Amino acid sequence: MTETVSEMAAPAADGVLRRPSLVGRTRAGLGDALAEIGVPEKERRMRVGQLWNWIYHYGVREFDAMTTIGKGLRAQLAERFSLDLPEVTAEQVSTDGTRKWLLRMPSTGPHDRGAEIECVYIPEVDRGTLCVSSQVGCTLTCTFCHTGTQRLVRNLKTEEIVAQLMVARERLGDFPNRKAPDGAFVPNDGGRFVSNIVFMGMGEPLYNFDGVRDAIDVISDDQGLSLGRRRITVSTSGVVPQIGPLGEEMGTMLAISLHAVRDDLRNELVPLNKKYPIKDLLEACRNYPGLSNAKRITFEYVMLKGVNDSDAEARELVRLLKGIPAKINLIPFNPWPGTRYECSDWDRIERFSEIVFRAGYASPVRTPRGRDILAACGQLKSETEKLSARARLMLEQDEAGATPAVAAE
Repeated sequence: MTETVSEMAAPAADGVLRRPSLVGRTRAGLGDALAEIGVPEKERRMRVGQLWNWIYHYGVREFDAMTTIGKGLRAQLAERFSLDLPEVTAEQVSTDGTRKWLLRMPSTGPHDRGAEIECVYIPEVDRGTLCVSSQVGCTLTCTFCHTGTQRLVRNLKTEEIVAQLMVARERLGDFPNRKAPDGAFVPNDGGRFVSNIVFMGMGEPLYNFDGVRDAIDVISDDQGLSLGRRRITVSTSGVVPQIGPLGEEMGTMLAISLHAVRDDLRNELVPLNKKYPIKDLLEACRNYPGLSNAKRITFEYVMLKGVNDSDAEARELVRLLKGIPAKINLIPFNPWPGTRYECSDWDRIERFSEIVFRAGYASPVRTPRGRDILAACGQLKSETEKLSARARLMLEQDEAGATPAVAAE
């Protein structure tokens, strides 16, 4: 096969050729990489298994550490590929222990400086939850959400979604038999801190269905990162046609960003409701594959002062959800610069919760985490929004294999 520079490595915005990373690839993707360097087909399955174990179970960062693989193959891999993770361009630690990372993905071409996204780690007494992003920006424009004020740049690739978990485990010292990097937050009980994942970061996961599905396959594989699908929750604002396929193909827990009990109000808070109204959304929930009392749907409801927090709305919420195995997660609104909303008063939130609880639904009030570093629910927003229209267009054309054209500023 004749190789070109583009096949060997992608030129970054600074003109430097960088070897493509194997981190985040599926088993098929690792097989393709081995095929590129001439590994015979009959040998690839074994080699994929070896790479998989070293990359995802042990989290190694150098091919030389892969001692079960011969030196010759290690050298071939190192010449063509890397095990690089996205660059952590900023790390913030909240007073409550929440950590937010701004990650810059490797550039995809000379006009791409590398997409930037945020992910958040939330430590709790009985678990450690990683909130991951599925898109750069968002297309939904939910009016109470800071991320919704950032226009969509592109979907994240499967590798870029998986890489967020890899970065978290690296920064937390969460791989076995590995020395943690300086400044890492290391478990002191021998356990792993990232025990759960929620797709509640930047973007609408069901608008990146294939990327999210393939990432979940990698994350849940019991020979590597080993996070069970019951510990993975995909949150959607209500992309109704994809809810059934989510249950069938991914089998994860489901969360619905509901936030209102009337179509007129939800049209304002979650504009996607104009396309998929509450009735259609709840019907899709009732038919969610595997739905049971052991696999309940979480309905997220942000508490907005004087907007959606009345007793009448609490009672209507209970009525709407009748017959759906569910829990209702009440989220105190997390303010961000420029918002017009305020958080409901605490006694109002407690009264709303009491009505829901008395109707037989678990109604925990989510403790705001990471507010001081804008890491709480609805506060994520990356620097990628500053990309010019020209840079965005060139990025999109690079991905599509098109010839770059001049964009209108």
